[in-house]
Amino acid sequence: MEKHKHTPTPSLIISLFPLLFLIAMMVINIILYKDDATYGPNQYALLLSSVFAATIGIFVLRIPYQTLEDAIIKSISMALQATLILLIVGSLISVWMISGIVPLMIYYGLQLINPDIFLFIACLISGIVALCTGSSWSTSGTIGVALVAIGYTLEIPIGMVAGAVISGGYFGDKMSPLSDTTNLAPAMAGTDIFTHIRHMVYSSGPAILLALAGFLILGFFYQGQTATVQEIQDVLLTIENNFNVTPWLLLIPGAVIYMVAKKMPALPALTIGVLLGMIAVPFFQQTLISEMTDKGIAGTYQVILTTAVEGFKIETGNTTIDKLFSRGGMASMLNTIWLIICAMIFGGMLEACGMIQRLSRFILSFVRGTGSLVGATIGTCLFTNMTASDQYIAIILPARMFREAYKEYGLQPKNLSRAVEDAGTVTSVLVPWNSGGAFHAGVLGVATLSYLPYCFFNILSPLVSIFLGAMNLTMDRIEQNQQNGDH
Repeated sequence: MEKHKHTPTPSLIISLFPLLFLIAMMVINIILYKDDATYGPNQYALLLSSVFAATIGIFVLRIPYQTLEDAIIKSISMALQATLILLIVGSLISVWMISGIVPLMIYYGLQLINPDIFLFIACLISGIVALCTGSSWSTSGTIGVALVAIGYTLEIPIGMVAGAVISGGYFGDKMSPLSDTTNLAPAMAGTDIFTHIRHMVYSSGPAILLALAGFLILGFFYQGQTATVQEIQDVLLTIENNFNVTPWLLLIPGAVIYMVAKKMPALPALTIGVLLGMIAVPFFQQTLISEMTDKGIAGTYQVILTTAVEGFKIETGNTTIDKLFSRGGMASMLNTIWLIICAMIFGGMLEACGMIQRLSRFILSFVRGTGSLVGATIGTCLFTNMTASDQYIAIILPARMFREAYKEYGLQPKNLSRAVEDAGTVTSVLVPWNSGGAFHAGVLGVATLSYLPYCFFNILSPLVSIFLGAMNLTMDRIEQNQQNGDH
């Protein structure tokens, strides 16, 4: 950046051009590709938008090309830690699947089903499954489908059931270190994942408790019939037949939780979790391994490493189990990493051209304090979800736009990462044309506007975050961080 010492000052209109270009391409991609838009088309939209911004930078703002390239490399380097963690998380998911850790957690969780308080339990179970798998989408596409079907047989309005599933799923997704968005938000804001998760407890905790209370109250008016819960019993039996569901496996996630509590950095803590899971496979899942290979120790070694790289795959005859458990692997994270790199190229280009700074100044001109700064962040995330139609973009762009503003206000980066997750992640499912809204409406078979009023957690999460900002509660300051030595 030395060759171009002065940051250019483009007009507000010029600064909006690349963003409007990106939004237009995102909308076209959603229309043409629907749920598959994030598997290539949106990445190219980001790249082409970067080219558009670079064209303006070179020919209108007279910025040397080398300056733009340096900015891109610097921007990508900011996301390298997140990409490494995502690769480890991919392995962790698949290894914890084959070792029986995740199936065990889901097995215990499903036994909490009680028709008399079905909506409450549906939210709770979805949260547990999403926390274990790190994916609200997988939760809705598997256990969520089963819960909606059970709710239908129990004569409970399916909009309510879908709202409970989505509420629990997004809470578990937000609070899981296995989630790609939970890794993405702190990387973009400039903090680490475990600091981020601990800080989200202050907003997500009250939001999920209020949501659970709401579903409990609704359940008094829509109690399920005590008839059939055969779908859940089938899932439990399938898990029993294919995995050794011993509580000893809980020692491994317990060890990872202990390391997190001791503030061990994310990368080594998760890596140890992968290694412990690998060690557990031959000790606890001998029957499963024998069905996958007959080559003894060498075959077991090969199966474990292949699973860590390519993901876990199982065919039990139960569609729900097969969809839920056949996932993970380093390879499964490559698309998300591709999206992050493309987004960082776009963000770096806008920053080098002074466009992010110009847009930030415009928005910040309306900011009068911590509360309005958080409100502006959340409003920008919601606006991006409604225009760019993608939750990843709704995390990346606002985080890049407001990163310096939070520093200027003396706020730790974890406040920014919490705000973008409280709005960028959870409100995507409330927008019918967003990839999140389209996906959940499709897999659950419930129109977005039908489940929207019952997505209590998704509605409450940004509201609680705005309240905390307005009241200046849990808004940790940089000075406090330096005085206390708390990272």
